[in-house]
Amino acid sequence: MTTVTRAYVSRLAGLTVFDPNGDRVGKVRDVVVGLRVGTACPRVLGVVVEVVARRRIFVPMGRVTALDPGAVMLASGTLNLKRFEQRAGETLVLGELLDRQVRINESGKDAHVVDAGMEQTRTGDWLLSRLAVQEPGRLGRRGQLHQLAWDEVTGLALPQTGQGAETLIATYRELNAADMAHALQELPIKRRHEVAEAMDDERLADVLGELPEAEQITILGTLDEGRAADVLEEMDPDDAADLLSELHDVDRDRLLELMEPDEAESVRQLLKYSEDTAGGMMTSEPVILAPDATIAEALARVRQEEITPALASQVYVCRPPSATPTGRYLGLAHIQRLLREPPSTLVSGVLDDLEPLRPEAPLAEVTHYFATYNLVAAPVVDAQGRLVGAVSVDDVLDHLLPEDWRERARRG
Repeated sequence: MTTVTRAYVSRLAGLTVFDPNGDRVGKVRDVVVGLRVGTACPRVLGVVVEVVARRRIFVPMGRVTALDPGAVMLASGTLNLKRFEQRAGETLVLGELLDRQVRINESGKDAHVVDAGMEQTRTGDWLLSRLAVQEPGRLGRRGQLHQLAWDEVTGLALPQTGQGAETLIATYRELNAADMAHALQELPIKRRHEVAEAMDDERLADVLGELPEAEQITILGTLDEGRAADVLEEMDPDDAADLLSELHDVDRDRLLELMEPDEAESVRQLLKYSEDTAGGMMTSEPVILAPDATIAEALARVRQEEITPALASQVYVCRPPSATPTGRYLGLAHIQRLLREPPSTLVSGVLDDLEPLRPEAPLAEVTHYFATYNLVAAPVVDAQGRLVGAVSVDDVLDHLLPEDWRERARRG
């Protein structure tokens, strides 16, 4: 099959979605985009997939590895089977954009949208960049059809004014999570909570991880319990564990019960460790590969958008099972080494047998370890020789800086 980097949304509707093993997941029913202020093309956020029993779920665009003429391929990982619920700032292309009235800038004529084209940028993001629009016909005939760039029509972009959270979120859409958290703290408290409520779960999870703990707790408390549990599932397990550790036992246990069992179990494992140890700082979701994985497979894994640069710097090879706590830990491979070897080489043939950290290792030992070996991430292995997680340098710095460093940065 030939992977495409451009596609019209109407042609995606009904395509079968497959997981990496070739198993059928469901069918594409719509595409979700985020409209923006002005003439900027909307960013494609993901696809709505209909699975068994006509249940519709949301699959982020970062999980889509290929759009082929007859199918959509997904990256490995667990799908969130929670029923799709459209949030503020999100627009369904088939359900809401088609048939919308627009004006063609060059001619000033009215038309309506009959299709929308999306294309992949060099950075891997997808944008809704083209529109097929049709002028009104006369005497029962079809009007003239135009293929236009997004900025060649008016009538679809978000308004420049107004206090809707949708507009503000669209304005902030290009900010990274840390800058978005900074901007959020500059808003009045009421407005801050309105914007947080309107964000999608994934975006809010990223932003929460960049806020001071007190602000995290306050925002989480404004959400209903179900939504709070969904946001915690989207957070990195170590960030979710840090946040939950600040809550009362009753509230913490209630939210863990509402989370998906696999996600909750990862967080429960991290909550067992003191926060100033390797176990308390680590994430339980590093890049883990089996001994028979090739370097090509390893490089494909670290290219996934949701993996942070620190965790993408190396992969960990373990005996099955591949979820933490894994089978016996065999070693790690740095991405620089992977880039120097033939793609067909087994990752297990280029391992570094660096002694891993223990979960109970204190902060001082962890920082000494990072400084000694010039690492940006380090494996954490338990007494049974199983990989239980990985500590990244950003988590180490977070514990070395004063507790109020984010608040100090905001105040300049």
